[in-house]
Amino acid sequence: MGNDERTPAEDLSSIVIVSGGAGASAEQVVHTVLAQFPSATLPVVTVANVRSIQQIRDVVDQVRAHGGFIVHTLVDGALRDAMNSFGNDSGIVTIDLMGELLDTLGAVLGQEPLGEPGLYRQLNREYFERVAAIEFSMAHDDGRNTHELDRADIVLLGVSRVGKTPLSMYLSVLGWKVANVPFIKDQPLPGEVFEIERGRVIGLAIDPQRLINHRKIRHERIAGTQPSTYMDPGMIFEELEQSRRLFRQKGFSVIDISNKPLETSADEIIALISKRLSQQRH
Repeated sequence: MGNDERTPAEDLSSIVIVSGGAGASAEQVVHTVLAQFPSATLPVVTVANVRSIQQIRDVVDQVRAHGGFIVHTLVDGALRDAMNSFGNDSGIVTIDLMGELLDTLGAVLGQEPLGEPGLYRQLNREYFERVAAIEFSMAHDDGRNTHELDRADIVLLGVSRVGKTPLSMYLSVLGWKVANVPFIKDQPLPGEVFEIERGRVIGLAIDPQRLINHRKIRHERIAGTQPSTYMDPGMIFEELEQSRRLFRQKGFSVIDISNKPLETSADEIIALISKRLSQQRH
């Protein structure tokens, strides 16, 4: 295909989002619009925390060199004007998602906008922290991404069906970043577990008979009535004893979740974590 036959989409290598904050609002708008064009394969690149005219100039130069267009949510008037000006001078399409709305609201309200980037996120920090905690806990469920355990507020250890995942999700809704790692009999835990502060690690214990019941339910859902050592009382007792020995040897706190509501176990974990971390700081 010759250059004279190229479609408009072929002239665009990416959609570049430029924001004075995290760029989350613009990302949502762009992806919402892109959903209306299912055949489009344009990558979306976000340049966040843009606070200087030089940064804007650099972005414009990059887009001019590689193709694409710019969508920006700059609330600082000077930066917004610079982006629109540089884009126009370079022949780059720049879509200003904030300017017209800010100007119109300012005129209607008779007020000047503060022009502070990231203000919405600051005012709603608790909400965004909870969302981040939930996303973290989902990404670190059942031993996944153990190389990032040092980023967790809490690391839960325990045998299969002890209740690690429900506790992780509940704690994450409260704003705690939780990772959980399965303890498997006669298999070593990931080395990262022993590299983080002991005060952040909690071992989960449970009554053997209650664990047997949990595993029976799980096994029947997956494998029907086929026999399995997964539910063998002797194996389960050894598994629980082996996990308890490890918790004691490594100095990890232990919570027995038998006959407790999820909320009670979570409260105990939070109290333990808060106390141990406080002690370590002093």
